[in-house]
Amino acid sequence: MTTISDIAKLAGVAKSTVSRYLNEGSVSEATKRKIQHIIKETGYTPNAFAQSLKAKKTNIIGTIVPQLDSYAFSRTLIGIDEELKARNYQMLISHSNLDLEREIENIHSLVRQKVAGIILLATEITNRHLMIIKQLGIPVLIVGQQHEEIPSLIHNDYDAAYELGKYILSQGHQRIAFLGLHEKNVAIGIDRKEGFKKSIEETANIDVQFFEVKMDQAQTFSIVSEIIDRFHPSIIVCATDNIAMGTMKAIYSKGISIPCDLSITGFGGYEMTEMIHPGLTTAKFFYKDAGNLAARKMLSLIKGDDTPMKTVSGYEIIYRESVRKM
Repeated sequence: MTTISDIAKLAGVAKSTVSRYLNEGSVSEATKRKIQHIIKETGYTPNAFAQSLKAKKTNIIGTIVPQLDSYAFSRTLIGIDEELKARNYQMLISHSNLDLEREIENIHSLVRQKVAGIILLATEITNRHLMIIKQLGIPVLIVGQQHEEIPSLIHNDYDAAYELGKYILSQGHQRIAFLGLHEKNVAIGIDRKEGFKKSIEETANIDVQFFEVKMDQAQTFSIVSEIIDRFHPSIIVCATDNIAMGTMKAIYSKGISIPCDLSITGFGGYEMTEMIHPGLTTAKFFYKDAGNLAARKMLSLIKGDDTPMKTVSGYEIIYRESVRKM
């Protein structure tokens, strides 16, 4: 493999001269032509990552993801990477493993690596996040959550929950259990719950109870069993498709049929929800498209273009067999 040292030796110049040329620094026209010719002859390709770190202006976008095994986050990363590559940028991934302290450390680490900007796939935005982001001096984009002081790209959680709620009511369900997450996660814990609440406000004789679960299959299993025994809902609305999967397992363990005895819905539109039986009715979010959009928005922020503080990604309600018409 040809290196900068090889190019310098063949051109009869110093290695630093070749580096200046590659980073668009000051080099004489004669030397430029000589280096260009040798690069063409040898087929040399510069290490874009190393080159970018040495340059004053990098082409690296740092991305912080809380879970690598999440369908939503992985599809979003694919979309970001796809769009950045098309525009000659590179993505550098940091994993926080749902640890906010580690997430803060990742922000500092990416800044030290001279990234041009940071895309944070967030689950929660704390005051500490806000204080640090304001001091960075590079653009930061939040994906999945919203903050009025930081550019954000969100999924339309509120409207999706509202529309899903209206559909459930149209199917005659009046006794509803809603399984949500902690309200620290604004998008899932608050927006989806509030959108669903709004959908049932104008309908009389609806008995809905709200429960909070963690992203833990065992805990979901226990809570769902208790809800079924104590509340006897006709449908369980789950704030994520992952919660819905755990809920379905709990339902089947009690010998209950879906949807004949108990209906269920989710949020996310994961591929698995189409493959299971019965297929899960869910609000589908377009995570890969959102990743594409996030990358474009980040590059606009880097260029200093006039970019809206909040961008909203679309959704679609997928109607499948898991909801029974009463």
